[in-house]
Amino acid sequence: MLKEQQSLVKWVTMTLDALVVVVAFFAAYFLRVHFHTFYKLDLFPSEHIIGGMANFQIYLLALFLWVPLWVLMLSLNGLYRPFRTRFFLEMAWGIIRAAFFTTIAFASIAFILKMQFVSRFFFIILVGLTSLLLISEKWVTFSVMHYFRMKGYNFRRLLLVGSEGRMEKFIKTIEAHPEWGLRISGVVNDKLDSVGKELFGIKVMGVLKDIPRILRENVIDEVIFIVPLMWLPRIQACITYCETQGVKASLAADLFNLRIARARQTDLNGFPLISFETIFGREWQLLVKRLVDLTFSTLGIIIFSPFFVMISTAIKLTSPGPVFFKQKRMGMNGRIFTLFKFRTMYKDAEEKLVELKHLNEMDGPVFKIKNDPRMTPVGKFLRTTSIDELPQLFNILRGHMSLVGPRPPIPGEVNQYENWQKRRLSMRPGLTCFWQINGRNKLNFKKWIEMDLKYIDNWSLRLDFKILMKTIPVVLFGAGAS
Repeated sequence: MLKEQQSLVKWVTMTLDALVVVVAFFAAYFLRVHFHTFYKLDLFPSEHIIGGMANFQIYLLALFLWVPLWVLMLSLNGLYRPFRTRFFLEMAWGIIRAAFFTTIAFASIAFILKMQFVSRFFFIILVGLTSLLLISEKWVTFSVMHYFRMKGYNFRRLLLVGSEGRMEKFIKTIEAHPEWGLRISGVVNDKLDSVGKELFGIKVMGVLKDIPRILRENVIDEVIFIVPLMWLPRIQACITYCETQGVKASLAADLFNLRIARARQTDLNGFPLISFETIFGREWQLLVKRLVDLTFSTLGIIIFSPFFVMISTAIKLTSPGPVFFKQKRMGMNGRIFTLFKFRTMYKDAEEKLVELKHLNEMDGPVFKIKNDPRMTPVGKFLRTTSIDELPQLFNILRGHMSLVGPRPPIPGEVNQYENWQKRRLSMRPGLTCFWQINGRNKLNFKKWIEMDLKYIDNWSLRLDFKILMKTIPVVLFGAGAS
């Protein structure tokens, strides 16, 4: 029954969203036709605009494409998942993401189908108006539902099962959000002497063996097991009983007292899984990150191609050896790839490394020295300006690296890592990260690793953008480079 109710709510929400999108389309058309101000702003009107957009029938093709695209993108961005315990800003951000992808999809299809009748400024009005109306609709829905739930309507009764320490935080979270419409009817633990008493203001209704009786005697919509790992064998019979009675049972995912990773429920062809991940970006965010990498690496290769020729010529004329330096590096989760750089040292530099080991100015497994005698005159300039890193645009294009991420280490260095330091390999390596914008070679190895882990633990598209912006002045002034 609960699944059927959720399915009904989903279809009602989708239908309402589709109607809002249709209303936005007609409103955008009305504004574009009847307001002269908007007409003047359209610098490149189509032939149908010049005639006053009187032929609305031809615009119906765009409407029939616009509505399903919006519903699809809203669905892909999680707008039709149960939203009882979600926040309005989360939903609003989902609509903004859907608007971005819908715009790209519609523009691509319009280009392929040569839908030149769609006015550019009409399209801008349409995107903005649709997003605004959908956000307004969600705000009204949230406000109405939260109002009725706070008044005591449309609430669900919960039974909590677990140890005292684990239930306290959960109970406080529920009580802090009455708008969710969740009421805790009672708790169940493993202490007989606590039955009948109160735990954090909630009545203890029994121990594990009493769950069948509690479900028979009380109205319970869902049983939530907030238990430690050692309890799993003991609650199997309880979960089975909930299943036979048609009562929803949920298991909290904090079974292992993890300090860094977060749990995520996944499904592998019918096999339910609980995944523990230390990188918290959602799939769409990682997709955007990869699209940005592809776009900027392609543009960079095209824009800097004349410099590639000039730098290659300078390297060849000033020292014997290849233009590019190739080195095995370790990428995400230990993948080995070949990293490309402009050669900055004489061709026998690797052989001379052993002789210079005692001059290393970095602690840990990394080797760095100022005024390295193996460096060529051109190489010194390339290193100081970070121009030697430009060929790594090809690594980014091929998916070995990203624009932003921890620098890829040499496999031999990784063999000397402590266990906690190896987590820096859990994300695709990059051209720049915190290390590059915070002193580079002036930092010790431990601080370098800590900065990489800080980046991984706090990763977001916004953080990538901030790091890229801060990298520009660092590269221009050669801060910390050697």
